[in-house]
Amino acid sequence: MLDSVKPLLEEHQALQTQLSDSSVHANPGLAKKLNRRYAELSAIVNAYNSVNSLTEDLAAAKELAKEDDAFAEEVTSNEEKLHDANEKLRRLLIPRDPDDGRDVIMEIKAGEGGAESALFAADLLRMYIQYANSKGWKTEILDKNESDLGGIKDVQMAVKSNATDPSQGVWAHLKYEGGVHRVQRVPATETQGRIHTSAAGVLCFPEVDEPEEVEISQNDLRIDVYRSSGPGGQSVNTTDSAVRITHLPTGITVAMQNEKSQLQNREAGMRVLRARILAAQQEALEAEQSAARKSQVKSVDRSERIRTYNFPENRIADHRTGYKAYNLDAVMDGALEPVIQSAIQMDEEARLAAIGEAK
Repeated sequence: MLDSVKPLLEEHQALQTQLSDSSVHANPGLAKKLNRRYAELSAIVNAYNSVNSLTEDLAAAKELAKEDDAFAEEVTSNEEKLHDANEKLRRLLIPRDPDDGRDVIMEIKAGEGGAESALFAADLLRMYIQYANSKGWKTEILDKNESDLGGIKDVQMAVKSNATDPSQGVWAHLKYEGGVHRVQRVPATETQGRIHTSAAGVLCFPEVDEPEEVEISQNDLRIDVYRSSGPGGQSVNTTDSAVRITHLPTGITVAMQNEKSQLQNREAGMRVLRARILAAQQEALEAEQSAARKSQVKSVDRSERIRTYNFPENRIADHRTGYKAYNLDAVMDGALEPVIQSAIQMDEEARLAAIGEAK
């Protein structure tokens, strides 16, 4: 295992030199990418140095224990510390998702269940905003299509972080949220007190750092403009400010009407379009490499039912990881970390297993 660290130590040193060059920071996209990799490697270097230091301490304690039995306890303590340090290093050496440090474009769409589904989509939006706030992330609503009764038909939101450590990145946490979220509760519109089941869909895409990262030819775009509308189809704008962008080669379509300016809607639409195209490219690559890179948590199938929110029982259940807790009220207020950590842990175990199978 320690032999596999040496190339990473050399890369870490090379990055240190590269980042000291002021010309690198003239390109914010490149600097951001290099800083992420440097932070990832720094964690490995620190863990590697800790293993080396504890190995020396253990050897010294064993020598002293030969002459004085009082040092036997220190030997045991150092053995435990070294075991933990080796395990930490081993986990850090698991190949990371290269997009973990990226920001995220999230979409929430009401599904089956009509008005209740739209209300639940609004609850999910609030939950994710509260969770982002607890992590120190920033959120920006790119587009929102509201329904009657205060619900949301669909919403697109950017979630951004200043963290350089990929393990603390937005994508590293929110990539597991894509799928169907099922809710069981008594709807606000229910007069008989019956529990209904409805659902909302969540899509997550890693956001492109720089526009040049995803090559899009203007000739491959069809851009339609139209008047934006509010709840119930009521016109809220007298100009053609809403924008629909279609990427002809892939058929991916993005519509934006949140801003009063056509230019602003177009810029927001292009952000989402680039993220979707990047995600489509990565999913195609993942499909090709599926035998080498397995994950039971982050499924490409966005129709997968991933979680149930049972309000009468105050229960949250993740169907992929088996996580279950009876603090749904806290989760809906943004206390989502334990749920997400269960997915991160399961994904990590799957990656470890894949490494073991490859040997």
